[in-house]
Amino acid sequence: MVRLIALVIGLFFSGWLIVSAALGGAAYIAEPPAKTVEAAFHEHPKHVSFSFDGPFGKYDRAQLQRGFQVYKEVCSACHGLGQVAFRDLQDLGYSEAAVKKIAADWVNEVPSVDPATGEAATRKALPTDKIQGPYPNEIAARAANNNALPPDLSLIAKSRHNGPAYLYSLLTGYQAQPAALLKQFPEAKTPEGLHYNPYFANLNLAMPAPLTSDGQVTYADGNPKPTLDQMSKDVSAFLYWAAEPKLENRHRTGLGVLIFLLIATGLAFMSYKSIWADKKH
Repeated sequence: MVRLIALVIGLFFSGWLIVSAALGGAAYIAEPPAKTVEAAFHEHPKHVSFSFDGPFGKYDRAQLQRGFQVYKEVCSACHGLGQVAFRDLQDLGYSEAAVKKIAADWVNEVPSVDPATGEAATRKALPTDKIQGPYPNEIAARAANNNALPPDLSLIAKSRHNGPAYLYSLLTGYQAQPAALLKQFPEAKTPEGLHYNPYFANLNLAMPAPLTSDGQVTYADGNPKPTLDQMSKDVSAFLYWAAEPKLENRHRTGLGVLIFLLIATGLAFMSYKSIWADKKH
């Protein structure tokens, strides 16, 4: 009897699910959901290649240094790198003395306490310090940016799908709103204080274009011309390094593990053939 009741209940719920699915499908076909402006005009990141792409990719140290220069001269005006210490920059090819100078000359000083008075103060950065942003706290950051909070960029390249390409596309994607968008979605005009960018999830962001013209940053002799495209690519590579500083080590370890597994598989197969060669299965 219990089994019969359980069977009836199961059939009831199964039938109800089928009816619900059928009704939902019919409603979707009869009245499909209206297409949103984000679905219609949001674009996927541009295709761009980097030296660190693929399982054998490696960082281009010269590019990383150029990217750090772009971050220092442009991005650091609003964004910090709270998970990256100045001493980590030695991985980019800077000497210990150069890192000390970069830290000491950093425009954003480190919060500290005056030992004589016990009051809040600031001091010059040391190589062991994290790379500070310009704002002491979130309230100050929002007050200076029309209530928008500039994110820390330490992990930005890992927190976005296809991070380096996304950052490159975002930096090069600022444009006027298309006439087709306003014609199809007249209520979706970019609000005052925001900026249209089809590579941003909701198309409008508070950050104005940080890179606006060629030569905005002056590269040292022997480097590529600092076009807007090149600067965007360089700083995107640098921010990916900030998020993935051990990428090359992982690639080397992964390759070693694959080679080991191939050899171990070969030895295991040969052992199998040797030990059970005369055994009937």
